[in-house]
Amino acid sequence: MMDAKGASTAHTKKRSQWADVWRRLKRNKMAVAGLIILTLLVLLAIFADVIAPYGFDEQDPVNRAFLAPCAEFPFGTDNLGRDILSRVIYGARVSLQVGLIAVGISAVLGGLLGAIAGYYGGRCDNLIMRFMDILLSIPGILLAITIAATLGPGLVNAMIAVGISGTPGFARVVRASVLSVRGNEYIEAARAINASDARIIAKHILPNILAPVIVQATLSVATAIMTAASLSFLGVGVQPPIPEWGAMLSQGRTFLRDSPHVVLFPGLAIMITVFALNLLGDGLRDALDPRMKQ
Repeated sequence: MMDAKGASTAHTKKRSQWADVWRRLKRNKMAVAGLIILTLLVLLAIFADVIAPYGFDEQDPVNRAFLAPCAEFPFGTDNLGRDILSRVIYGARVSLQVGLIAVGISAVLGGLLGAIAGYYGGRCDNLIMRFMDILLSIPGILLAITIAATLGPGLVNAMIAVGISGTPGFARVVRASVLSVRGNEYIEAARAINASDARIIAKHILPNILAPVIVQATLSVATAIMTAASLSFLGVGVQPPIPEWGAMLSQGRTFLRDSPHVVLFPGLAIMITVFALNLLGDGLRDALDPRMKQ
């Protein structure tokens, strides 16, 4: 009976803690604005087939190439007569997918390496973190370009390249968090009942270091989208006719002088998305900080 009561109390306490986080987040108007913008972008991505007025590769280069923004084409058309609004809407699906999956790769790889390094320490810690330091010494975009060029252009390879380039950041965050909790009493209690190292890390350490990982992930999605757009712009990322925002910028830069709308709206889409993610990430950082409790 006492065990069931204790489990219920722990569950209620954890739920209460997340309710406090949500309450503090709601008080941050800028973070709420970022969350609303991201929600709208996610809805655009999910329902792109319904919302977009045209197909992303529907062409008519003879009759509607380089049309300026008008009632029929609010964002204008490109050199092939494709509706830029439709391509931006479909591009939200691709760019968010790249950002989320790439950050997922970074979080899994970096989280695993950081947790192992922080928990075991010693030579294991030194070996893993020195390798992470080597990766950190290389500019992230340069590392992503190198990996993407080695794997070849394409959507999947771009996600892998961006994911690997973001791994060191997660490894450092997770390692620092593990070092701060591995000496706590509940870890010692788990060791005392002969819990395996894998169980201690998975059941006791990782759930208690989620706050910095969540913040890191939110801010990293913005970086991942920017990096993926850069890869596409350089021709080693997502390839045409897939409407990725960076690829749209790359294809339209030739026409910048005469038809600036071709690159204006994809550029604005990247800017707004990254801005919203940064707003939400900053808000989550403040909401998850225990010192912000009132």
